[in-house]
Amino acid sequence: MLWKEIWDSHRGRITGIIGGIFFGFLYVWIGFWDMLFFALLVFIGYTLGRRSDSKLGSSIPWREWRQWLGDRWRPFK
Repeated sequence: MLWKEIWDSHRGRITGIIGGIFFGFLYVWIGFWDMLFFALLVFIGYTLGRRSDSKLGSSIPWREWRQWLGDRWRPFK
């Protein structure tokens, strides 16, 4: 009963402390920049997978960019 009351009233703080300890150990074992690069790759993978699951297509307008670059860098118009 006591642990349930503590969890209900301090859930965010407990979760934050556990997350801080986890990321602190990652920082010590792996290194800060390696950890951030890994997190970036995971985020990119998640985002691309979510867009693929939702059938949203690419978030970058590749056709418009290709058209703009073709018009911009064509030496002889």
